[in-house]
Amino acid sequence: MADCNETLRELQTYLDGELPDDMKYVVDEHLLDCTDCLQAFDFHAELKLVIATKCRTEAIPAGLLDKIEACFGIDPGEFTTGGGYADPDLSY
Repeated sequence: MADCNETLRELQTYLDGELPDDMKYVVDEHLLDCTDCLQAFDFHAELKLVIATKCRTEAIPAGLLDKIEACFGIDPGEFTTGGGYADPDLSY
């Protein structure tokens, strides 16, 4: 059985569907017994859904990505802006 700290550390990986099956099972079991972690899970799942839904329709202002990349010393255009949003129709 996972403890709360371990479960909370793994929530984003779990929600992204990137947690290995054995660890997913451990988190699932913990969420069945821990209402505090289940509330955190529900909050993060809803937040992820809202961000995916609300942010996918608005384009970023021209040049903003280049400015952000420059702040981090990344070559402009190294990252793209399309297709990076989660599917809001996914069920968690």
